[in-house]
Amino acid sequence: MKQLVQAFPTQLQEALMIGQSYRFQTPAKSFSNVVLTGLGGSGIGGSIVQNYVADTMSIPFIVNKDYFLPAFVNEDTLLIVSSYSGNTEETLSAMNQGLKAKATVVCISSGGKVADIAKKKKLDCIQLPAGMPPRSCLGYSMVQVLYVLHHFGYVKNDFEKSINAAIKMMKTEEKDFQKQGKALAKKLAGKTPIIYAASDFEGVAVRFRQQINENGKMLCWHNVIPEMNHNELVGWRTKDHSRIAVFIRNENDYERTQTRMEINKAVIKKYASVLELWSKGKTFFERVFSIVHLTDWASVYLADLNGVDVMEVAVIDHLKNELSKS
Repeated sequence: MKQLVQAFPTQLQEALMIGQSYRFQTPAKSFSNVVLTGLGGSGIGGSIVQNYVADTMSIPFIVNKDYFLPAFVNEDTLLIVSSYSGNTEETLSAMNQGLKAKATVVCISSGGKVADIAKKKKLDCIQLPAGMPPRSCLGYSMVQVLYVLHHFGYVKNDFEKSINAAIKMMKTEEKDFQKQGKALAKKLAGKTPIIYAASDFEGVAVRFRQQINENGKMLCWHNVIPEMNHNELVGWRTKDHSRIAVFIRNENDYERTQTRMEINKAVIKKYASVLELWSKGKTFFERVFSIVHLTDWASVYLADLNGVDVMEVAVIDHLKNELSKS
C-alpha cells in the first residue's frame, strides 16, 4: 500500500492520459441531471467531483451510493456507473435500473460484470488498470468522471492544468508528505478521530475517514460545517482523551465558515485534542490532493502503529460471502 500511495501522482498522470485518449461512442447531448452511482473507493471520486462542480454546473449532479436510483432517473439522465472491480452488487443493481429507465449510461471500470454489460449493450466504458484495491485507485476513477462530464459539455478541461499542478507539487514535496503523514499518524494513534471540514470540501473529509477505516482498521466519523453547528456541537461536553478533532482547512473557505471553525476549536479544546490540516495550492485540485496525499500516508502509517495488515479487508470479504448465500 505504501508503494501505491507513493505512486499516486504517477497514477494521476496515467489517469489524464486514459481520459485524453478515450473516444466516446455516445454523441454529446444535453441532460436534465447527472447521477453517478458507485460505492466505497469507486464512489468517493464522484463525491469530490460533486464538490468541484457544485457552483458551476447548471443541472444537478447527484452521487448515489445504494442499490436503488432516485425516481427521477429517466431518458434525460446521464448515469455514470463507477465500479473499479465491475462486480459491486449495489452498483450493478443501480446500473440495471438505469438501463430500464432508458438513461444514457457511461461506465468506469477495470472489468467484471459492468464491462461485460457495457460491451453487450454497446455502452461507453472507460477501462481502468486492474489488480489494485479500489481505495488506492481514486485518481484513476475520479479523473474519468471529469472527462465524462467534459465530453458532454458540463466542465471545461481546465481541470487538467489544476491536476498537473497538484502532481508537480506532490512529486516535489513527496518526502515532506511522508514525514508529515507519519507525524499525523502518531497523533491519531490510539484515539478516535472526528474529522471536520467545510461542506464544500466534504468529499475530502469522507476520503480521509474511509482510509482510516480501511487502512488503519479504526473507527472514526466526520461532519461538515456549518451543519454540525446545529446539532453535533452540543455533544461536546465531556472530557475524553481518546478523541481527537481534526479540522481540514482551506484559505479560501467562506469567511463565516472560518469564523465558525475558530469558535468550534475553542469549544472542543475544552474536551479533547484538536488538530488542523491546512491544504496547499491555489486551485481546487491542488488543495484536494494536498490533503488526500497527506492523509493517505497517515492512514498507512496508522496501520503500522496499530500492528495491522493494511491490505486486509477480511470482514468485508465475510460480508460478501454471507450475502452470496441469500
